[in-house]
Amino acid sequence: MKAAAERVQAAIAERGLDRRVIELEKTARTSQEAAEALGVEVAQIAKSLVFTVNGAPIMVVASGVNRVDESKVGRLAGGVVRRADPEAVRQATGYAIGGIPPFGHASKLPIWIDADLGRHALLYAAAGVPECVFPLTPDELVRGTGGTVADVKQDPPGGGGRT
Repeated sequence: MKAAAERVQAAIAERGLDRRVIELEKTARTSQEAAEALGVEVAQIAKSLVFTVNGAPIMVVASGVNRVDESKVGRLAGGVVRRADPEAVRQATGYAIGGIPPFGHASKLPIWIDADLGRHALLYAAAGVPECVFPLTPDELVRGTGGTVADVKQDPPGGGGRT
């Protein structure tokens, strides 16, 4: 197992979770690829995305089928939200895009968790590199990250959500 995946396994253990990193037979840089490799729904993939709010990094852990509504996140985080560039992502988390786990980061980040992830008994999150993931429950995700569950998904056009 690569060093980044070993760091994630250590972070899993530090949180008292009885979970193991799974090495996939192929890389899974997208939620779709991960779901196909695991034989699960895309909605069960917990993708960890880094944004900045007024220049400071934050994380949103979203369902693989959802797009993040930056205006909703901005209201939650109290500022202007932008996608972080790859270097800012690596500095904040210690991982490259495509393998960012929901916890075990280089720095402490405020974390918001997509409420839709709670609809599934089991989720899968990236484990440091694109070819590694690990399973966890929605409750383990919340406890492990210390994150706040919120509505962060983009509403469908004409869906009646607040703008």
